[in-house]
Amino acid sequence: MPSIPLTDSLRREYETLFNSSLIRSDRAAQVEQLISAIVANKARYQAVSAASGVPWAFIAAVHTMEASASFSKHLHNGDPLTARTIQVPAGRPKSGNPPFTWEASAIDAIALKGLSTQTDWSLAGTLYQLERYNGWGYRLNHPHVLTPYLWSYSNHYRSGKYVADGTWSDTAVSKQCGAAVMLRRMAESGIIEFHDQPAPAPDAPPLVVALSNTRPDDPAMAARVEDLQRWLNTFPGVFVKVDGVPGKRTSEAYKKVTGSYLPGDPRS
Repeated sequence: MPSIPLTDSLRREYETLFNSSLIRSDRAAQVEQLISAIVANKARYQAVSAASGVPWAFIAAVHTMEASASFSKHLHNGDPLTARTIQVPAGRPKSGNPPFTWEASAIDAIALKGLSTQTDWSLAGTLYQLERYNGWGYRLNHPHVLTPYLWSYSNHYRSGKYVADGTWSDTAVSKQCGAAVMLRRMAESGIIEFHDQPAPAPDAPPLVVALSNTRPDDPAMAARVEDLQRWLNTFPGVFVKVDGVPGKRTSEAYKKVTGSYLPGDPRS
């Protein structure tokens, strides 16, 4: 499969999606349970982080996605630690004898991907490595669907997934929480920080959902849009109806104040 470079454009895409990501209200409880489990096993992730130079939260997210957070499975692909991996990548780890410890296997999986302290672990770099870990199939073959490996359980994903190797379904829905959504919730909770993301200024705009011509069904999301609209109205020459609908007019006002349209606006 062709490699995708981390261009400036792709970097901006990752940052915009992450910053506008909202956890779906019907999945919020599940996300909280996942984060609690991750934090409970933080010491094990940190041990692998210390040996590999890879951030512990990245390891935790991959472990949750690839092995359902089971410490009896390989980080490579979720195969059991009682033998070398069978699925791609097969035959890992090459050294040592089964059964493998989870830590030894995890260090091998990270090394196989070429990840280290020298990797770009900025926000965009982290999301890039997560998408790379899973593969570029969504981006290359189904660009109308943002990969659920990152965005499932968020406002950025509804349906569309591979149901088997090479078999695509537009209607199938991922039942896993996306890795970016886990990181987003950990960042919201103060569990992790990204070194390249400065703290927002006191007068920064409120977080909003992507461009839409309808009011969000979730009252909390609608309230965030109203907060943004009130904030926009504090600037001279900006007049936006406070209706909770992040539509064209709100996007235009947002561009006037910040220099860019709302996430999802095709005029961006």
